[in-house]
Amino acid sequence: MAKIPRKASIITLTILALGLMVTGCASGSSSVASVGQPAPDFTLPNLDGESVSLSDFAGKPVLVNFWNTGCSPCREEIPYLQQVYDENRDTELVMLTINIGESTDTVKDFFQDRNLSLPVLFDTDVTVARIYNIPGIPTTFFIDKDGILRVKVIGAFPSKGAIDSRLSEVMP
Repeated sequence: MAKIPRKASIITLTILALGLMVTGCASGSSSVASVGQPAPDFTLPNLDGESVSLSDFAGKPVLVNFWNTGCSPCREEIPYLQQVYDENRDTELVMLTINIGESTDTVKDFFQDRNLSLPVLFDTDVTVARIYNIPGIPTTFFIDKDGILRVKVIGAFPSKGAIDSRLSEVMP
């Protein structure tokens, strides 16, 4: 029975990837996120169903990570993100993980199984992923306190230190 959800995750990720490629190729909009430009604002629900907007964190550096529980590199990277989150609770850094295409129950179970407490938002219809031109997951953005997208990293971080080194580009 465990193989059915895994197959469903693989199918979901495949459809997601194809959708992102098609919409990314068709997009000519200036609202697509680009390094060196202001990060496009978005509003998404969190685990509690409350709306959270990027603009809520104006004046603070923000790390935004797009991921999915069916993505093995995402699963490998998430403990490093949790460590960075834990170490920066008393700083201005805001961390937002954006789950693409999954239910809150799936993510709650995933977080409980791994003792994670990262803030997670839900992009169930892939709207924000399209605006941020996500070529695949995980993809991470580093936004400075002025709201400028400074760094885009495609792929999983191999260590906490790799995340820390990129954070230095947006942290005071």
